[in-house]
Amino acid sequence: MNIKQIENLIKFVSKSGVAEVSLETKEIKITIKTGKGETAVTTIPSVPVAPVQAAAPIAERATVAAATPAAKVDDDSKYITIKSPMIGTFYRTPSPDKPVFVNIGDEIKAGKVICIIEAMKLFNEIESEVSGKIVKVLVENATPVEYDQPLFLIDPTS
Repeated sequence: MNIKQIENLIKFVSKSGVAEVSLETKEIKITIKTGKGETAVTTIPSVPVAPVQAAAPIAERATVAAATPAAKVDDDSKYITIKSPMIGTFYRTPSPDKPVFVNIGDEIKAGKVICIIEAMKLFNEIESEVSGKIVKVLVENATPVEYDQPLFLIDPTS
C-alpha cells in the first residue's frame, strides 16, 4: 500500500462518517479513528511511524471554512483576526503575474476573496467573513501556514 492509497483511504473514511476503521495485511496495519481532532494511526511492523493528522477532504474543507467562523475578535484590540481554515501554502495573488487580492488599507466586504491557500495541489480561495478595512497582512506571500494561524487584521469600524 503506497502513501496515495493511504491518503485516499483517509479521505474515504472521513466522508463515510464511521468512527473507526482498521485494515491489516501481511505488510501493514492501519487504524483510522475519526472524531474530534480526526487522527489516523499507521503502524508497519518493524518500521515505527508517527501518527498522521488526517484532514477533512478538500471539498469539505472549503465548506467547513465557510460554515465555521474563521474570524475571531482579538481581546487586546478592536481588530478582528482572520485565521487560516487549513494547513497549506498562503498566496496573496491568484497567479504570479496577477495583482494581490487585498492590500493594507483596502475596504472589504464579507464574501470577498482575500487570499488562496494551496493544500495537496488544490488552490482554495479564502473569503472574508467580515466587512472592514485591512489593517495588517500577517503572513508573507508563498509561505506555509498552519491551521488557525492569523492571516489578516481587520478594522470592522471603518
